[in-house]
Amino acid sequence: MIDRNHDLSITRQAKALGVSRGSVYYSPRPLSKAILALMRRIDELHLDYPFAGSRMLQALLLGEGYQVGRLRVRNLMKRMGIEAVYRRPNTSKPAPGHKIYPYLLRTLPVTRPNQVWAMDITYIPMARGFVYLAAVVDWFTRRVLSWRLSITLETAFCIEAVEEALARHDKPDIFNTDQGSQFTSVDFIKTLKDAKICISMDGKGAWRDNVFVERLWRTIKYEEVYLHAYTDVPEARAAIGKYLTFYNSKRPHSSLDRRTPDQAYFNTLQPIPAAA
Repeated sequence: MIDRNHDLSITRQAKALGVSRGSVYYSPRPLSKAILALMRRIDELHLDYPFAGSRMLQALLLGEGYQVGRLRVRNLMKRMGIEAVYRRPNTSKPAPGHKIYPYLLRTLPVTRPNQVWAMDITYIPMARGFVYLAAVVDWFTRRVLSWRLSITLETAFCIEAVEEALARHDKPDIFNTDQGSQFTSVDFIKTLKDAKICISMDGKGAWRDNVFVERLWRTIKYEEVYLHAYTDVPEARAAIGKYLTFYNSKRPHSSLDRRTPDQAYFNTLQPIPAAA
């Protein structure tokens, strides 16, 4: 948003955009290699033990030789956007102006493409630093309809992914997310309402409600991300894009009768009439 080469001063640009001038000049300190390695290990353990909270993760890490306190584990989990996934009373309140919508999929049979889309965000480690990956997935066929990478957890990159999916495909009847601040924000909800899409939200911490996207994250990380150490964001974007093309068009799924998501989504495998 800020153009440092613009004739208008940075101070006046910040004022016009309604952002803090200090945030424009602030340059975040890069994380150490030790912290980045710890974050990656936390991410790996979270995939294997999604029910583990900061206390259990700390114990697992201590057992592996990491010298880390529970507060550090909890803060890193928050920074990575992950939490233990289990049913618990939802005592949290949405941010001002944010609304939580009911979960609509509990007894709904999902039987066709574009009936339900789901979206989520996950942490992607790199050799130096990390990014966040957001994806829109067709619930019935597992097809990744659009995706975006971002260095922050702001709402804009989620909205961009949704707008691309809507521009390239027919809209869904229902759009399901968790209760993350990105998905309960006024701008994100407006994008779905303007398209006349029903909104569904998981119970907080209930990974089973969005299980297909969780399985996608596990697949991407073990088959692509953890096998490489991306040097920068462009390399991560190119590699993940290449993998997702493979995932959609060539990787068969047992749940789809060994078809690919593309084949299931575009109905390319129609029943073949018996030969006369």
